[in-house]
Amino acid sequence: MTIVRWNSAREINTLQREMNRLFDDVFPTTNHLQGVSGFTPVAELEETEESYYLRVELPGISKEDIDIQVTADAVSISGDRKSSAEAKEDRMVRSEFRYGSFQRVFATPGRINHQAVAADYTDGILTLTLPKAEEEKNKVVKVNLG
Repeated sequence: MTIVRWNSAREINTLQREMNRLFDDVFPTTNHLQGVSGFTPVAELEETEESYYLRVELPGISKEDIDIQVTADAVSISGDRKSSAEAKEDRMVRSEFRYGSFQRVFATPGRINHQAVAADYTDGILTLTLPKAEEEKNKVVKVNLG
């Protein structure tokens, strides 16, 4: 039998995700993070020695409707997903798409060189290359004993 250490923070995060999913299912016109009609795009953050790579799913959104703002320690992505003009309210039988404004703010684990950020938007995936600031590269912290 394997003994597994209980991690309360992980359990709380799992419970919070499940509660958020429940509220999204019960109240589909409101978003618990924004309080307005819309959606929250999902993201991944990857770190290498030189940069952070932030990928955000933004399907069905034109690049003209995306606003990206970067500071030395955070990235803000906002935009608007518009419904197609062809979809008429009286003809819609069912729609699970979410339309409206969104905003996500991502804090980076370390400082970035926000003057050198590069962006690519292909097939509904926004990829930001966030180069680390020089003081963050090869950062060594001296630890004194006693």
